[in-house]
Amino acid sequence: MFKLFLKIFKTPRNIISSQNSDFNQVDIVDVGKKIENKVKKLFRGSLAIRQIDAGSDNACEQELVALSNPFYDIERFGIHFVASPRHADMLLVTGPVTRNMAEAVKRAYEATPEPKIVVAVGDDAIDGGIFKDSYAVLGGVDSVLPVNYQIPGNPPTPKKILFSLLNILENLDKKSVILK
Repeated sequence: MFKLFLKIFKTPRNIISSQNSDFNQVDIVDVGKKIENKVKKLFRGSLAIRQIDAGSDNACEQELVALSNPFYDIERFGIHFVASPRHADMLLVTGPVTRNMAEAVKRAYEATPEPKIVVAVGDDAIDGGIFKDSYAVLGGVDSVLPVNYQIPGNPPTPKKILFSLLNILENLDKKSVILK
């Protein structure tokens, strides 16, 4: 448990912002091709993502589900969602961490193989959002897990999430992280 708290404080937080980029003008297929190339390079063909709902209002989950619809279809770019954290390369955590879900979130993190990439999706996951002063909420994801990346928005659109995933993969590539 002490190791986890130590890792929380040592992990740098990177906010993936699309404010300065022209992501509204970018074609999804072009972004997808770039993602596909990065996924092939870094993850040998497929990026497995485990989405964890830490106590959200389901807004971010709906946007993540939209990534699998025929319009975005992220599976064609090598990204797929998995049911178990044991098979995941990346954890996408949504919502503020509630008291009831804190232990489940920690267990999912511990079950994820190294290197563990944790992304807080949405304002609620980043700092607790409008729920942060509630008795039932412990705060953002970084209060219980080391968060590597943050995707702000309430909720972020599927296009913003897709573009942010590209930025995360580019950041991982710059760090020369050997994955798998």
